[in-house]
Amino acid sequence: MLALTAALVLLLDAFLPSRPLLSGLLTLAGVVIAAGFVVAQALGTGSRSTFCVPRNLGGTAMTCSFVADGFTLVFAGLVLVAAVVVVLMSMTELARGGIPVGEWYFLLLCTLVGAVSLPASRDLIMLVVALELVSLPVFALTALKRYDGRSSEAAVKLFVVSVVSTAIMLFGVSLLYGIAGTVYLSRLSGVFGGQVAAPGAPEAMSEGLPAVVTVGVVLVVAGFAFKIAAVPFHAWAADVYQGAPIPVAALLSVISKASGFAGLILVLVAALGGQADTWAPIVGILAALTMTVGNLLAMRQRSAVRLLAWSSVAQSGYILAPLAVTGESAVRSSIAYLVIYAAMNLGAFTVVMLVSRTELDDYRGLVFRRPAAGLALAFCLICLAGLPPGLAGLFAKVFVFREIVAGGAGWLALVMAVNTVIGLYYYAVWTARLFAPGERAPLRAPATAWYAMGVAVVAAVLFSFAPQLVLDVSSLS
Repeated sequence: MLALTAALVLLLDAFLPSRPLLSGLLTLAGVVIAAGFVVAQALGTGSRSTFCVPRNLGGTAMTCSFVADGFTLVFAGLVLVAAVVVVLMSMTELARGGIPVGEWYFLLLCTLVGAVSLPASRDLIMLVVALELVSLPVFALTALKRYDGRSSEAAVKLFVVSVVSTAIMLFGVSLLYGIAGTVYLSRLSGVFGGQVAAPGAPEAMSEGLPAVVTVGVVLVVAGFAFKIAAVPFHAWAADVYQGAPIPVAALLSVISKASGFAGLILVLVAALGGQADTWAPIVGILAALTMTVGNLLAMRQRSAVRLLAWSSVAQSGYILAPLAVTGESAVRSSIAYLVIYAAMNLGAFTVVMLVSRTELDDYRGLVFRRPAAGLALAFCLICLAGLPPGLAGLFAKVFVFREIVAGGAGWLALVMAVNTVIGLYYYAVWTARLFAPGERAPLRAPATAWYAMGVAVVAAVLFSFAPQLVLDVSSLS
């Protein structure tokens, strides 16, 4: 549905270039219909799969390249709800002129195609192709704001970082394929878990795996760490978020990040579960560094977008933390935190676009100028901080703490507790500015910006009351 809509948008722009609003409405309709298909699949029973290899052609069990299970549907639903907000934000951005409308929506839809395909990928080739389909259009979306030096700089930085991360990840993938002789995640799990013999090996490698396997695991984790802006692969985040148009920054912070985490979880859990002793300590160290560096750098920011960028880095650390203790419940906690974070972050970005101000001091007195926008931003910031009445953020942090402590990683729980306190500072400072006396001039913004904020806030409120739903349905086949 998304691919069909992308083709229709491109044709519409070719024949009716003077109707930019029509392209936006068509894009929005395509995203909503695609979300309807996801809901219909979720209401059905069992998982669905296709592109499968029969049992008699290589193995005792049938292996598939595309599987739509609970894990897939949660990520697809997250991506499509976020896409509705991003499309509405895009209408506001495109109304200012200077950006080609048809190309924008076409590239955005291509990114969404990759984002909903990636969590369903169950072989390394499809996984890499889907991840690149998410990444490549974002370079162009960032640079479409022509004659803006910051956008061009952001696009070049994003391009270089993404190319390097892809090269590193592909090198690791090639090593894993060379040892296991298969690209299917389920078969990789059998080989590296010692249940299945690798090609050319007389028996299953239950002991004495080659050292090159460790190298491959480390390279794959490093490649995905670039995609999710985990420390020490995070330096690009703030400059790219600030230079890109606000809808692209929101896309990077939610849709692109969700795709990166979906791929990382699939590789670590579905393919390399037998190597958890190798990657779990690495993930734990990355999580601790990411949340600490992200929070410390966010404390120093005076720009709203840069603060959200470093906050997004810190939140990546919280999402990574449960993966360090492995286990299905830990993966579900990580996914639940990601979904709740995405809703709150989208709400914050929509208010930033609506206000069209860069410095934090410009938000002084926003509650008095425009109560709806000010209260919505305050709610999202409180949720990100994990304070009541932001129940969603509070539940998310409780889920993560519970899994880390139960998994025996007490040191990581302590690091997260300290970082939660650090995060309270800059979220509280920004929230206090919203209620401080200041300019009371009315705030004027396009209707689409208000619609985007409304969708984001409604999603945030719904997740505040149904976090357990994400835990229940996010199982990975």
